[in-house]
Amino acid sequence: MLPVQLIQSLEGVKGFDKESFLRVHASGSQVTSVRLNPSKHVSGEWSMLNEEAVPWCEHGRYLKERPFFTHDPLLHGGAYYVQEASSMFLWTVLHQTVGNATQGLKVLDLCAAPGGKSTLLASYFTGGLLVSNEVIKSRASILVENLNKWGSDHVIVTNNDPKDFAALQNYFDVIIVDAPCSGSGLFRRDAEAINEWSEDNVALCCQRQQRILADVFPALKKDGILIYATCSYSAAEDENIGDFMCKTFEVESLPLKLHDDWNIVETISKHKSYGYRFYPDKVKGEGFFIAAFRKTDGVERSLKAATVLQVSKTEQAFTQAWLTKSPLFLFRQAENIIALPEVWKYDLAILQKQLYLRKAGVTVGALKGKDLVPDHELALSLLINANINVTGVNKETALSYLKRKDFRLENAPKGWNLLRYCGISIGWVKVLHNRINNYYPVNWRILKD
Repeated sequence: MLPVQLIQSLEGVKGFDKESFLRVHASGSQVTSVRLNPSKHVSGEWSMLNEEAVPWCEHGRYLKERPFFTHDPLLHGGAYYVQEASSMFLWTVLHQTVGNATQGLKVLDLCAAPGGKSTLLASYFTGGLLVSNEVIKSRASILVENLNKWGSDHVIVTNNDPKDFAALQNYFDVIIVDAPCSGSGLFRRDAEAINEWSEDNVALCCQRQQRILADVFPALKKDGILIYATCSYSAAEDENIGDFMCKTFEVESLPLKLHDDWNIVETISKHKSYGYRFYPDKVKGEGFFIAAFRKTDGVERSLKAATVLQVSKTEQAFTQAWLTKSPLFLFRQAENIIALPEVWKYDLAILQKQLYLRKAGVTVGALKGKDLVPDHELALSLLINANINVTGVNKETALSYLKRKDFRLENAPKGWNLLRYCGISIGWVKVLHNRINNYYPVNWRILKD
C-alpha cells in the first residue's frame, strides 16, 4: 500500500490524478525498456531493433516481455543497456539545451552509478570528455564495469565527494545531477522502496540535494548547462529544488518543448523554474522528474596539471599493433598501458591532480616482458585493430565462455583470439596447442545456469 502521507502531499501537484495513480500501482504491471548502443552493431536479425521505440530517445526500445538478461551475451558485450524509459528523456533534454555541437565539451555525471545516464552521455557526447563520478566505492566498481561494457574511450571514472569538484572552477560545460532521493518514483518497480519511504527521509534528501548542488555548482562554466533529476514525486525534492537553484545561484531555468502525446507534465514553480514530471499512469515508464538550468555568471580559470607517465616510443609502437589508428594518448599506470583520445591528455593531467581516478580511457593491456596481455577493456572497446584474430561463436559457446566453463573452438588460430557473438565482442581467449585459456574477468562471470 502506498504511503498515505505521500498521496496527501501530491494532492495539489500539477498532473496528479489520485485514482489513476493508485490504480496503476495496484495493477502490478511492469514496463521493460532498453537503450541500444549506437556504436555497436549486431549482425543478422536482432529483435530489439524492431521493438516499439521510446518516443523521447531515438535509441530506446520497449520490450514486450522481460527476458532473462543475464543469459544474453549481447548485454555482456555492451550492445544495449537495460534502462528505465522515463530517465531516457535526458536525451531530449540534451538535444534541446546543448544541441548537436558537442565536440570538445567536458561533461560531468556527478551521481553516476550504476551507469544508465553515463552510457547515454557517452553516446551523446562522442566528441567530448565524460567524467562519471560515484562517491560510494562499491557502486563505483559497478559503474566502471558498465562503462567498460559500453566501450567508449572518452570516459574517466572518479570516486569523489561532490565538494571535491569545487577545485575545478568553471571547468565543465555540462553537469548532470541525478540526485539521491526518496525513491517514490520507483514504487511500482520496487515494492520494498515503499517500506523505506518517510516524510523525514524526504526532508533529509532535500537537504542532501541542496548540499550536492551547492558543492558542484562552482565547477560549471558560464553559459554551462546543469540538469537536475530525481526518481521522486515529492515537490520538496523536485520543484522546491528548482526554486533553491533560482534563489541561490545566477541561473536561467530552461523550458523544453514537449509533444502532447508524450503526456509529460510541465510544472512551473514559485520562482518560475520549469520542471518535467513523469507519472506512470500517464507515460509508459516510471516516476521521474527533470529540470535544466543555464549558468549566467562565472569566469574561466586556468588549472594546474599533474604529470602523466607517457609510454616510451618502443612501447607505443608495440602497443599500436592492437589499436586503431585514431590519435590516441598512451600512458602507463603500473604495468598497464592505457589509451585516451589525444585531445584530452592535458585534461587527464588536470583531473588526476584534483580527483581520485578509478578509470581513464581504455586499458589496452599489461606488458609482460616482450608480450602484451590484452585487457578485457580493450576487447569491449571501439579501439580494436582490424587485423586482430576474431572468432565467431554461437550462443551456447558464448555462455560457456561467460561462465568460464570448458568449451571448444573449431578452426581458431593459435594465439590470442577475440570472441564475437552476433558481431559483438565479448572477450579474449588464448588458443594453445592443447587447451584454451579463458581471459574473461573472474568477478564478472555468470553464476546462474
